[in-house]
Amino acid sequence: MDEQRYKKFYVDWWNIRNSTVYGLLAIVLFAGLIGGGLWYGSKNNWFQVTNDGETPKDAAKIISFEGEVRITRASTRETILVTRETYVAAGDTVQTQADGRAVIQMIDGSVYSVRPNSTVVVRDTTSLFGGKNVRVRVDGGQLNVRTDEQGADVKNIVELGDSENQVGPKTDASFNADGTTGGEIRVSRGGIETTIAGETTALTENTYAVVGGGKLSAREKLMQPPRPVTPANSEQIVDGGDGVTASLTWQDPDENPAINFYLQVAKVPGFLSDSILVDRSGLASRDFRLTGLSPGTYYWRLKATGRSGQVTNWSDAWKFTVVRGTTATDIDATGWKVEPLGGTVYVISGQTQPGRVIRAVGRDTFAAADGSFKMQISSASTEIDVEVGDGRGSRAVFIISLRSGTLLRRR
Repeated sequence: MDEQRYKKFYVDWWNIRNSTVYGLLAIVLFAGLIGGGLWYGSKNNWFQVTNDGETPKDAAKIISFEGEVRITRASTRETILVTRETYVAAGDTVQTQADGRAVIQMIDGSVYSVRPNSTVVVRDTTSLFGGKNVRVRVDGGQLNVRTDEQGADVKNIVELGDSENQVGPKTDASFNADGTTGGEIRVSRGGIETTIAGETTALTENTYAVVGGGKLSAREKLMQPPRPVTPANSEQIVDGGDGVTASLTWQDPDENPAINFYLQVAKVPGFLSDSILVDRSGLASRDFRLTGLSPGTYYWRLKATGRSGQVTNWSDAWKFTVVRGTTATDIDATGWKVEPLGGTVYVISGQTQPGRVIRAVGRDTFAAADGSFKMQISSASTEIDVEVGDGRGSRAVFIISLRSGTLLRRR
């Protein structure tokens, strides 16, 4: 009989120096920092390609956009459709369509907002010996300009008709072109120096002026847009089944009564021509009744005309929703995808029932006949709430990850 054998294990204990332990800890810490940095950079789109080629020196940048925005490159005469953050060089033309808007960051830190149906040419964007030169021409539509602090060596000039307008620091102003002959200037904050035929005029805060015929005229106090009152913004009105009547009411601009008003009501926030239900100018009253409204979301805005003939900008659009008091139906959405366009801009898409209303971050769209939908949004968060509704009061909210494009949860 074999004797019982035992397996023996021998362990040699290592003597590890303190320096070795500290070195291993340093390597682990360094790797953690690298991994954390890569994660944070990915989260904030540091590695996202943000232009359509090599960015020229001192170029401006489109930092936000929606709808159809096009750039015609001066260097190649090529026209491109903006689908991500991209540069705008000297000589380039930016053109927005009826649903298009673009926000341009200039090299001096100023922000130019190009409104729908507008054409803007960047004439100059250079930095020389520490000074910065920005020059833009408005050929059509509306351009809003906002500046903060500026150095003495900064020149920010907007051309409108025959005028050159040097925008001062801490200024908010809008330029409305009526073609190549002139237009309107509105200064709500700060100041502008307007030069026509060698004569310079200072336009101060809350000033309105008209450029035309080689001169600056109609200088007066700036009128503010009318103020909507009812229905309250985002109010829901319940339809009992016989249609709804909504009474729209508003007030005159502050301290400046109007002689008439211009009202638009539309089915989409962009007020596209084929979505406008009411387009009434010359209204003397301060209310308007809409009858027979079916379930859905409605948007409305106003302009006012003063006694001098000055016309205000559009008021901020308000919306109200007509809903039918019915039992909620099961609303679902699948196939979620998120495409980052650079910075905080994303395109969200998915699939639901045809005709459903999709809302996120103040934007609305509708599912097509095949149930597909696509929406461009801007958000600094890592996740977003997307509401899908049937226009009759039934809705579901889907929380989507902007990093992975996956559905996190629904409520």
